[in-house]
Amino acid sequence: MKKMKLWKKIVILVLALLLIIGIAVFFFIRNLFSQSPIERADGSDDAVVQTAQGAVRGSIEEGTYQYLGIPYARAEERFVPAEDVESWDDILEATECGPMSPQSAMLGMGGGSQEGTDNNCQNLNLWTPGIGDGKKRAVMVWLHGGGFSTGTANSEEFNGGDLSKSGDVVVVSVNHRLGVSGFLDLSAYGDKYQYSANAGLTDIVKSLEWIQENIEAFGGDPENVTLFGQSGGGAKVLSMMTSPYAKELFHRGIVQSGATETMGVTFTSQEASTKLAERILDRLGISGDNIEDIQNVSLEELEEASQEALQETAEEFQIPAPLGAGYAMEWGPVIDGDYMPTNPVTEDSFAENGKEIDLLIGSNLNEWTMLMGGDQGALPEETVQAYTVAYPDKDPENANKVDTLIRLPMLKLMSHKADQGGANVYAYMFTWDETRMGAFHGAEIPFVFHHPQDGGDAQKLADQVSAAWVNFAKTGVPSADGLPEWEAYDREGQATMILDKNPMLVYGHDNELMRLLEPDYEY
Repeated sequence: MKKMKLWKKIVILVLALLLIIGIAVFFFIRNLFSQSPIERADGSDDAVVQTAQGAVRGSIEEGTYQYLGIPYARAEERFVPAEDVESWDDILEATECGPMSPQSAMLGMGGGSQEGTDNNCQNLNLWTPGIGDGKKRAVMVWLHGGGFSTGTANSEEFNGGDLSKSGDVVVVSVNHRLGVSGFLDLSAYGDKYQYSANAGLTDIVKSLEWIQENIEAFGGDPENVTLFGQSGGGAKVLSMMTSPYAKELFHRGIVQSGATETMGVTFTSQEASTKLAERILDRLGISGDNIEDIQNVSLEELEEASQEALQETAEEFQIPAPLGAGYAMEWGPVIDGDYMPTNPVTEDSFAENGKEIDLLIGSNLNEWTMLMGGDQGALPEETVQAYTVAYPDKDPENANKVDTLIRLPMLKLMSHKADQGGANVYAYMFTWDETRMGAFHGAEIPFVFHHPQDGGDAQKLADQVSAAWVNFAKTGVPSADGLPEWEAYDREGQATMILDKNPMLVYGHDNELMRLLEPDYEY
């Protein structure tokens, strides 16, 4: 019996290791081929816009106005909220992307190159169909993924030109501080660092304030702003729905595969955050007496000090690893009782500041499970049958590749938001799996951004998905030609739109499947 238990532990550890390797390979390939930077453009005098800070010159790309790297704030010091941008007299050239945030390690993998990064990374990219035409278009603000540790708004994958043109909306993507630069909690070391634990969030709020002040000049409506984001970007949307400092700066939220139990449903506790900072400072030889030395520590030293401290803190507070076995802690928002008063999901409801914000929320059929070692293993016939009931158009042989890691937290989020009795919740499942990786994590992004597809059913679905996102931003109700009428989600009906070659509205379609796969999970 003991030998059998040891064998099972070894198998679990091997599968977890294979999953982490698979994820590393996935991110490497995706970064290599999908996230090339948006190319520098030639400025046009026909694309000059006057902002409150000064004039900016963008470019015109295939009939759409494009502005890259517009500064919305400036952070000359680390770990403190960014300040307002100083006005400029000459025309600012907004024809190439600005710096992105310093990158931190995620899932135990290295943070990678710091080329092109800067603490003063508070800049945004913007696309609009028209300027100076008197129109007030819906504004869609993209928050990129990569957890709260990595990534950039500057990836070609997030080029908003196609979406702006097809939907007649203003699209904005935001760079902000990440990782140790955005979430190292120094609040115990003086008032200067009161909001250091959520500095990355303060950046996002500053970008929303800039939008309120300036978006009309770009043909946008400051009274109709929607945040949308995938993975960590979706969790950022949830953090904005939670923080009172973002209240009334946006009006709707779209969360795409944007939560695990410890990043989206909940965030970092004040106790764990404080302990993490203590460990990092101790490794750096810094205390309250010389706290200002933190401003001069190299990024490499900060990263090196952070990695062991994150793992030790995870083990002390028994923070479950999002992938695989054991414990792990990632950078992210801190529930400090002020900037983040509660978790998004409360015991019997949802964050109060998000009550009147309409929410479109969903995930993908496979997420991480098509990666090496990430599936559910051999399933009993009862579970396979539940899969065929939930997804009758799918191959039963892929039943063990259905996702629960993100699907279950998303169910918890949408259910608690619906329980709150405020604004509407609309649910979706993206199940398009015409690739060898299935409906993997991030597979919906090119469909949302209306990037060109290979024609046929893929293009049809891209037309529908992007139109649904746009119409939700415009009206609060997702809709598109060819989609059934999209009903709001609640506990009783559990209406969910299946986004695939043959879209359909279903009701509680995977309840039994989720129960069989994760019988102890409650939402």
